Amino acid sequence: MSDSRGRPDADGCFVCGPANPIGLKITFRLDGDVCRAEFTPQSVHQGYDGVTHGGIVFSVLDDVMANWLFLKGMRAYSARSEIRYRDPLPVGTPLLLEGRLKKKKGRFFVLEGKATRAEDGRAVAEAESTFHVVEEEVESS
Repeated sequence: MSDSRGRPDADGCFVCGPANPIGLKITFRLDGDVCRAEFTPQSVHQGYDGVTHGGIVFSVLDDVMANWLFLKGMRAYSARSEIRYRDPLPVGTPLLLEGRLKKKKGRFFVLEGKATRAEDGRAVAEAESTFHVVEEEVESS
């Protein structure tokens, strides 16, 4: 299992960058063919009183999908995204994140992400995004 720590090219990322002073500092890991992470939103992440802002929810979903590629040695950028919010997320509610590959065509990868409440598995949001891979690390044998 590999994780997103120790990648200096993403140290400043708002979601996963350890050097970003206002970032979420989420650590992503590959677990088989699924990228996983946990996140508990705080009061600074709210939109309406007591409810996590939808932009924060989308940001963590975008990153769980992007990190599926990142942890496999690919640098990619979101080309298109769609999100479906299923349930409001109260601030302080632990969230489980999953990202997985749906399909690939050339340098375009379609991934799906899911955010569920850790306590009961209830879906908070689902996303599907197309990523354009612009760089792949060359592995030496």
